[in-house]
Amino acid sequence: FQPGHLPPLAQLDLCHFLSACLLPSCGGSWPEFALTNPEKREKSSTKETERKETELEPEILEVFHPTHEWQALHPGQAVAAGSHVRLNLQTGAREVKLQDEDKFQTNLKGLKKGKRLNINTNTYTSQDLKNALAKFKEGAEMENSKEDQERQAKVKRLFRPIEELKKDFEELNVVIETDMQIMVRLINKFNSSSSSLEEKIAALFDLEYYVHQMDNAQDLLSFGGLQVVINGLNSTEPLVKEYAAFVLGAAFSSNPKVQVEAIEGGALQKLLVILATEQPLSTKKKALFALCSLLRHFPYAQQQFLKLGGLQVLRSLVQEKGMEVLAVRVVTLLYDLVTEKMFAEEDAELMRDMSPEKLQQYRQVRLLPSLQEQGWCEITAHLLALPEHDAREKVLQTLGALLATCRDHFHQDTQLRGTLGTLQAEYQALAALELQEGEDEGYFRELLDSINSLLTELR
Repeated sequence: FQPGHLPPLAQLDLCHFLSACLLPSCGGSWPEFALTNPEKREKSSTKETERKETELEPEILEVFHPTHEWQALHPGQAVAAGSHVRLNLQTGAREVKLQDEDKFQTNLKGLKKGKRLNINTNTYTSQDLKNALAKFKEGAEMENSKEDQERQAKVKRLFRPIEELKKDFEELNVVIETDMQIMVRLINKFNSSSSSLEEKIAALFDLEYYVHQMDNAQDLLSFGGLQVVINGLNSTEPLVKEYAAFVLGAAFSSNPKVQVEAIEGGALQKLLVILATEQPLSTKKKALFALCSLLRHFPYAQQQFLKLGGLQVLRSLVQEKGMEVLAVRVVTLLYDLVTEKMFAEEDAELMRDMSPEKLQQYRQVRLLPSLQEQGWCEITAHLLALPEHDAREKVLQTLGALLATCRDHFHQDTQLRGTLGTLQAEYQALAALELQEGEDEGYFRELLDSINSLLTELR
């Protein structure tokens, strides 16, 4: 048979078979047989053995030095890391060349033939890194310490020690006083029978500046200064009452310790007396300011306020002629007390972070029923006729807070419906002007929304 007459796959199998029989090729015609020289066969076998040993010994591989042109890579040659290697699909040979920007070209120049490349020339142990980090921290601390020293030196150059200043002031007959010492001196001047009315008023005016600070207000208790000011509410001079209430209002604000001492010292009763009796408007303003500071966030004081008939006193004050300015402040106080109690109960249910004693005190404040009994539903509704926008805003807020309690009265109050309708038309026009000026959520728009909400609830 002729190999050329076989199918391709059969020819391939036959080639493998003939290769094993030392046939140099297959296909076409049969080659002539020739005897080989034994010496040549021995040399060929030796070379083949050396070639195989060379492939099996990776440590003695020949290092191939690529160029920027593709070159065939022969068996037994090692390729430097970073070289570009490809397989030629046409010839089946591996080819290699340098990359465009070879990072390893300088390393290859000094390599000896027959050795592997050592790319990791710069290696660090974990201990080396720890030592370097420790030195870095030491350097940073030294730098920070130098900066601190420079900053302290700069401060020393700008400011002098207090001891030196005291000595200088002593030489000039100037005495440096602490806030405590100043307050003691002011209280003594106010409480002295030899002080004139102007000196007493000046002492209270200066004292009000210091008690704004919470610590100073509490220090006022330590030497009995708070009780001296509370006693000033009994003075026959309206100015003394006015400025004493001014000082107390500043001291009470967000200061529970002072509020407790004020209740025990009879401040609440004295303030209500001022508001219930005939006094100048400025004196009643300051007394109402002190009362608001005393009642806010202090449920025990709110209970005492209701027991002492505080709502009746405020009702008479609101209905008094010429007290419209105070009426808005009273309505604002009532709104604050109603919402404070409501939020306190909600926070206690949601957050559960309020003390049981304080929550129990809030629950004992029967503010809303007392407002309904004292006729505050009607009083608040009539205050909506005030001309100032700010006053209307406060009244609308209070009406919303009283809606659940006063709903029946509001439904029957035809005057309230008429006032709300008039205000609705007025604020629709004002809100339209705001919209033209580019204010989508303006002040008048908020007032209009409050009016619309009330009208919707009262339908």
